[in-house]
Amino acid sequence: MEEYVCVTVQSQPNEAEAAFSSRLSRFWTHMLRQFPIEFESVYAETTTFEPSGNRLTRQYLATAGVIPLLEAEMGRHGIEYLPIDLDETFSKYEAVSPEWMQIEH
Repeated sequence: MEEYVCVTVQSQPNEAEAAFSSRLSRFWTHMLRQFPIEFESVYAETTTFEPSGNRLTRQYLATAGVIPLLEAEMGRHGIEYLPIDLDETFSKYEAVSPEWMQIEH
C-alpha cells in the first residue's frame, strides 16, 4: 500500500485567502506542466484553508519520493511550508471526504 507524507503550506502573514489560493493555483499548474510524472505523486489536498495565527494553511499528501522536488520548487516559487516529517506517514484511506479531496491526474 502506498504511503504518503503531509505537506503543510502556509500563506504570507495576513495574506487574503483569495490571494493565497491564486498563488497555490499558479504553483500547482507549474508543477503539472513542468513535472507531470512527479505531480502524480501528490495524492490529495484538504478542502479548506485553516487559520494558524495570522496565516492560512492547506495540507497535501504526497509520496516521500517527491518531497525533495516539492521543497525545491516551493522554495523557488515563494511557497512557504512547515517542516515535513518523513517518518509520519498516512494511507490514502486517511484522506477522506469531506476534509480531503483526491487530486485528479
